[in-house]
Amino acid sequence: MYSQRCRKRMGYSFSGRDLLPVLSAVEAQQKTRPFDFEEGDVYMSSHEQRFRLFSSVEYEGQLYMTPQNFIESVTMSEPRNKKPWMSLTKQELEKTLVDTPAVWQGTSKLFRNLRERGIIAYTEYLFLLCILTKPHAGFKIAFNMFDADGNQMVDKREFLVLQEIFRKKNEKKGRKGDVEKSAQLSMQLYGYQVAPINSVVKKDSHQFVARSYWDVLRRCASQALFSDLAERAEEGMMIDTTLLVHFFGKKGKAELTFDDFYRFMDNLQTEVLEIEFLTYSKGMTTISEEDFARILLRYTNVENISSYLDNVRQSIPDEKGITFDEFRSFFQFLNNLEDFAIAMQMYNFASRSIGQDEFGRAVYVATGLKLTRHLVHTIFKIFDVDHDDQLSYKEFIGIMKDRLHRGGRGYKTAERFTSFKSCMKKELAGR
Repeated sequence: MYSQRCRKRMGYSFSGRDLLPVLSAVEAQQKTRPFDFEEGDVYMSSHEQRFRLFSSVEYEGQLYMTPQNFIESVTMSEPRNKKPWMSLTKQELEKTLVDTPAVWQGTSKLFRNLRERGIIAYTEYLFLLCILTKPHAGFKIAFNMFDADGNQMVDKREFLVLQEIFRKKNEKKGRKGDVEKSAQLSMQLYGYQVAPINSVVKKDSHQFVARSYWDVLRRCASQALFSDLAERAEEGMMIDTTLLVHFFGKKGKAELTFDDFYRFMDNLQTEVLEIEFLTYSKGMTTISEEDFARILLRYTNVENISSYLDNVRQSIPDEKGITFDEFRSFFQFLNNLEDFAIAMQMYNFASRSIGQDEFGRAVYVATGLKLTRHLVHTIFKIFDVDHDDQLSYKEFIGIMKDRLHRGGRGYKTAERFTSFKSCMKKELAGR
């Protein structure tokens, strides 16, 4: 009765087994989730909420994702199995990282091959999310920001700078909520409860508002060459993770070249797209135009998705299908969305609808990508709500920005689940 009341209140439904933890066969000790925060207890960003929702491993108080957890976090609305966090010992952690391949052995199946055998820290999760939305043209810029000494190689010490920079970017000054739980949250995400005294990122006399994590890196990396973070890494205080072992070897002495870095970023983008595509293709070489629309509208704030799907059914009655090459080219375009928006403004179409030829030309000018006529036609039919063969520029850009961030702007399902648990506890406490 209480669960039905909460479902109705939250507009959300669960089956009975969704509320039961699924126990794993892993030898590591499992424990209930400490400080499973109530809504309003402590402020959390959408990234923090999502990381805690999908993470499944704990070591010395800090939470980690497995490679499988990460893949699920960017391709699913909620974890496949809700589990208690598994608490690893040092020996179990070392055993978990044994199968991590060297970066030159990397493939577009790295995360799928490792599955539960590995750990990913919160700052690395943010880094991987950045990669998924980075255009290929920006890979070199990203590499150069890590290459602090300019020798065209990135060592472990240089790479670790990103952890402090990302932490500084996300650390909430005067985080709202319970003080003890705020400290616990910092411990879970970063491995310590307060910022280091000698912070890597120095305060600026002028306030700097960054548009993205890459802006933060570009501004701050040069300030972090001789940080206390790097000193702690040299003293062996940093916890080895899957990415650190993959990039720098088990001893941490290897160096990362641009070619290896580029291949890793490209492979990660390809792997996530392959997983999404294969989910709907079921072994075939194409997905339907309707399934393409479903994928496009995931992680967006579109309320009535069915109306968009109806557009596709009515406008494209004879299914031709979308190939993986077309699918990938669209998401490569999506990673260049800002450049596309500038091109559209130069065409002076920002305030009115545009046709298919103008759209294709703007994509090519901004990105160098040539989308097939069938792909452009399908995109128009998805968003052509007025059936006039015109695309609303502002509506399209707004929806695609949501899709690009894969729920990072505040995914509704995760928020509803948190609110549902809070509602359940309050109902039971009042019995």
